[in-house]
Amino acid sequence: MKKISILLLTVLTLSCVSKKKYVALQQENGEIRSELQKTRVEKEDLEAKFAQIQERVDRYNTKIASLKEENDAKLDVVENVAVISEDTKAKMRETLKHVDAEKLAQAKTLKDSMNLAVAYNLEKVIDKSNLNEDEDFAVNIDGTVVMISIADNMLFNTGSYRLSSKADPILQKLADVINSEASLDVMIEGHTDSRTINTVNIADNWDLSVLRATSVVRKLQNKYNVAPEKLIAAGRSSYQPVAENDSDENRAKNRRTRIIILPNLDKFFALMADES
Repeated sequence: MKKISILLLTVLTLSCVSKKKYVALQQENGEIRSELQKTRVEKEDLEAKFAQIQERVDRYNTKIASLKEENDAKLDVVENVAVISEDTKAKMRETLKHVDAEKLAQAKTLKDSMNLAVAYNLEKVIDKSNLNEDEDFAVNIDGTVVMISIADNMLFNTGSYRLSSKADPILQKLADVINSEASLDVMIEGHTDSRTINTVNIADNWDLSVLRATSVVRKLQNKYNVAPEKLIAAGRSSYQPVAENDSDENRAKNRRTRIIILPNLDKFFALMADES
């Protein structure tokens, strides 16, 4: 009997000890779970804060890139003649590497440099087109434009705005120049002498000069596939003579069609960059 009592007491004692350990382990497990949950919450909070910081960094990077782009595209006025961007100036400097050193040394201003770059490329275009000069056909480069002057007897019959057959070879060469360079705009100017004209179809010299310009423009577009958006038709009447209207010879000089090739600077240097 005594042995049974001792055994029962031992079992009860062990049972109490095991229960205490179990409760303690449960409590410890609960604390660990609580810490784990707290850690998860803190982790999610940190991830959310990191995402916010990353978003701010991305916004700042975008803003910095935008400011750089705006700075590169910032336009400078060149002596009230043209506006060019930093990108354009960079491309212009690349072109100037090919310009004759003596000419380059004479460039003192941004406008001078721009003129040299444009003239260099336009001269290349003219040379490729094999345009030969004579007394009825003259090519001159003035700053950023190429001016081609054609006597009226090379294009038209006297007092008429209808193109003659002699005009075709000249207009073909002109179209070659225009079509060879996508960055060019072209103004066709009609000029007359001072003698007045008045017919059924022509009211005066203004009328004649404009009609001659539009005749050339239409021919360039319709026969020689020059893009119409590159063409401008203008009439000057008799008010910009190159000689006194006091002789047949001088009046013949004043009756002319002037082709003014104007570079579109943005397209001009963009194309140069593509080629390089």
